[in-house]
Amino acid sequence: MAMWGVEFASLQELICASLRMPKSPMGAQTFRHGRLKVQRIKRGWVWNQFFILEEYMGSEPQYVGKLHTDMDHGDSAVKYTLSGEGAGSIFTIDEITGDIHALVGLDREEKSYYTLKAQAVDIQTGVPLEPESEFIIKVQDINDNEPRFPDGPYSASVPEMSPTGTYVTQVTATDADDPTYGNSARIIYSILHGQPYFSVDPKSGVIRTALANMDREVKEEYQVLLQAKDMGGQLGGLASTTTINITLSDVNDNPPRFAKSIFHLRVPESASVGSAVGRIRAHDLDAGSNAEMDYAIVPGDEGNLFDIISNGQSQEGVIVLKKTLDYESKKSYTFKVEASNTQLDTRFLHLGPFKDSATVRVNVLDIEEPPVFTKPSYSMDVYEDTPPGTIIGSVTAHDLDATSSAIRYSLEWHMESDSCFDIDTIEGTISTNEFLDRETAVKHNVTVVATKVTNPLLFTKVPVTVNVMDVNEFPPELAVPADTFVCENSRVGQVIQMVSAMDKDFPPVGQRFFFKSPKHLRNRNFTIRDFGNNTAGIVTRHSDFQRRMQDVYILPIVVEDSGYPAQSSTATLTIRVCSCEPGGSLLSCSAEAIFLPVGLSTGALMAIMLCVALLIALYMSQRRHKVKETLMTSKEDIRDNVIHYNDEGGGEADTQAFDMGTLPSIIATVNKNAPLLSSRGKVTEGDAEMIREFIEHRLGDSQQSYVATTYDSLATYAYEGDGSVAGSLSSIEESWVIDDSGDFSSLGDWGQPFKTLASILDRQPPTLSKES
Repeated sequence: MAMWGVEFASLQELICASLRMPKSPMGAQTFRHGRLKVQRIKRGWVWNQFFILEEYMGSEPQYVGKLHTDMDHGDSAVKYTLSGEGAGSIFTIDEITGDIHALVGLDREEKSYYTLKAQAVDIQTGVPLEPESEFIIKVQDINDNEPRFPDGPYSASVPEMSPTGTYVTQVTATDADDPTYGNSARIIYSILHGQPYFSVDPKSGVIRTALANMDREVKEEYQVLLQAKDMGGQLGGLASTTTINITLSDVNDNPPRFAKSIFHLRVPESASVGSAVGRIRAHDLDAGSNAEMDYAIVPGDEGNLFDIISNGQSQEGVIVLKKTLDYESKKSYTFKVEASNTQLDTRFLHLGPFKDSATVRVNVLDIEEPPVFTKPSYSMDVYEDTPPGTIIGSVTAHDLDATSSAIRYSLEWHMESDSCFDIDTIEGTISTNEFLDRETAVKHNVTVVATKVTNPLLFTKVPVTVNVMDVNEFPPELAVPADTFVCENSRVGQVIQMVSAMDKDFPPVGQRFFFKSPKHLRNRNFTIRDFGNNTAGIVTRHSDFQRRMQDVYILPIVVEDSGYPAQSSTATLTIRVCSCEPGGSLLSCSAEAIFLPVGLSTGALMAIMLCVALLIALYMSQRRHKVKETLMTSKEDIRDNVIHYNDEGGGEADTQAFDMGTLPSIIATVNKNAPLLSSRGKVTEGDAEMIREFIEHRLGDSQQSYVATTYDSLATYAYEGDGSVAGSLSSIEESWVIDDSGDFSSLGDWGQPFKTLASILDRQPPTLSKES
């Protein structure tokens, strides 16, 4: 199948002839007898595209083209069919001739081409004569759309004072026509309104400044009317316009300026430090950060009392007070202030300094003020023994106003102790009302009020501190126990006790105490040595201390302070002589206070001494007679501390249940002449002395006569725990039999307490007379 139009075939023949080239594909050229001969051959060129103009306005359908097949010999035996986009509704075909027409007007901007299919069939049988073929009908563009600005109107900005040709913005118009066909979509830009300030590039739409140094402070807003025209701007082209609003952005090309050269401000003299005195402002034609400025006071004597703070919001300078004002001293102050831009543009520094100055005059207003004390606070000293009515100090206040009113003084009481003082209402002198006691209150805080006579509502208060000074009225006191001890083997110059003192007087720290013996007493045994730091030591004068000769010494100690007048007191120190080991460890002593730290009571000590005496008597009896006897066989013995042994027993473990409280009754039973001792389970000091004499008496009897009654069963021990390191102390224990050699040193192997027993037994008893 081939498609053509008469006008198309004729045009091709003419072109080929002019180029002297063979036609292809519609025909070929041959040369016969030297002459060019044109011969039509079978067509085989591509026919699958038709063209139709858009926006057809005719009353008849618009002719598109013709379909034809070589099978059609013009005898109406071939029928042509059309299918595809718009077939039957937009496009129609004559079934016999193959002519195609458009039934409606077409718009290329809505659809630029249509794809259809054509086929030739036998009109009688309906059998296709050729395969179905596809072709395109393309809508040909005409200039029916004007340019448009999709984003208009536009806004742009350019800095003021910009040079000519500075880029501002770029705008672009669009045209719906076909840009590939003709000049329908070729746009040219031009400015209709906005010259001579701005220009536009005709092809790109770039807008630039056309006038140099445009000043924002003169004119800030500009409106440019821009036109876009198609057909390359030729006559008959379609056009449209848009508006561009151009703003000149600010640059810092203007310095700040004060509206006037002097500012007058007023402030009352009672204004507080830091309060605002007034506000001043310089004006800057620039905007935003370019108009920001700092204010400063030009250095000068009268400006030292003030400061200025820059307010970034209002661009004002706030003058504040740095020091208090006094109308009576100075009534006005004059100084200069300066305003300068914080941000500078180096391009415009040639225009001059970007700062300005003005004069500020501050007038001080007189205000009636309360009285003023000569000091912010007062301090007075008074001794605690000062008699009532004594003046201890005074306060003074003045009225600094021009009226110079009289002043009246009074005391403001806060607590009961304030009543200790009084004040003269006119003179302001403060006196005591009663005796003061430093030990009760070291100082008193008093508030004095000064009031103006002419205006009682105006008053001032001032604190007064009254310091109560100490009078040395308390003597120092010895701050150690009243008892101590000295060892029999003490060295000369040995410190046996450290003593210190305390004093109730002020101050508790820093006092100096002196320790000494009374002047009228000369102690040969001990002396007092001052070691500093308010301590002293009791020092031995010799080394010959013996309990047998003297077991107790009394040492008076005088303690004196360093106050005026000096106070002193005398304390008595009791020194007991005790038996000690070579290293100084205590062995035995008659003083209860010495043993108490070891954990033994007086009753326990007396019980041990009694047992030691009974053991000695038992041993001596065994040594003389070598006879073992049972102490007691009667179970009806009423003495609860007398224990009946049937075996050797276990030493202290058998006597845990016995108490010292029964010892006095036993002594009373043995010694009928002895007075009645305490039987309440607690041995008194007198009982202890009688027990000691009883034991010494029985010890003497045992040494004079070896037939003295043995009391080894009379054993009351302080509890030392289960068992005993010495083993059983029973008189019937065979291991107790010691030879007659008289060497008792082996007793020391049983422990420290038996060393003392060995030393006693080593002493030879007196020679017995024949009668004994």
